[in-house]
Amino acid sequence: MEVKAPFTASLTFEYNIMASTADFKNGFTMELKDGLWQIIEFLHVKPGKGPAFVRTKIKNLKSGKIVDKTFPSGHKVQQVRIERRQYQFLYKDDMGYNFMNNETYDQVSLQEALIDAPKFLLEGATVDVLFHAEKEQALTVELPQHMVMEVTYTEPGVRGDTATNVTKPATVESGATVNVPIFINQGDKIRIDTRSGSYMERYKG
Repeated sequence: MEVKAPFTASLTFEYNIMASTADFKNGFTMELKDGLWQIIEFLHVKPGKGPAFVRTKIKNLKSGKIVDKTFPSGHKVQQVRIERRQYQFLYKDDMGYNFMNNETYDQVSLQEALIDAPKFLLEGATVDVLFHAEKEQALTVELPQHMVMEVTYTEPGVRGDTATNVTKPATVESGATVNVPIFINQGDKIRIDTRSGSYMERYKG
């Protein structure tokens, strides 16, 4: 299994300060009246007529819900200090999913609802856990966006057929099912986009 490590082990934002749309960036976290939201995508728009605005796609850090939201240019929001810490997934038990901090070796048990794409979790995988720094509260667990996994079962491929528009289900080592091209065989390693749960390519490393 290949795991693409996150860019940094610690990423911190200021807490309880007012920021404007000029401060928006991917990963920016803010407190709105219905909870904590993190920006996934944003686009500053300057129409020919009317005031400028920012079109965003934001994710609720409690429910995982993703919505589109538009903010007037210059609109003020309350920015929240979030700490991103690297943890290793240890195991799952009746209490939840157990992780260990890679720096302090402290362990924490988290519920599945906090985990992005839990079906792709493998023991030993490194993930990012986002904490509300003021409350020391785990908000969400992010897997690497791309992971390489071995196919543990799929129907045999067709020799010489390299079509990518015809797919079949395949079970990978985490137990998840992914639709793959028909030329993929049991024992092959594939790269998966954990955000969409989709096949990307056959891994040749």
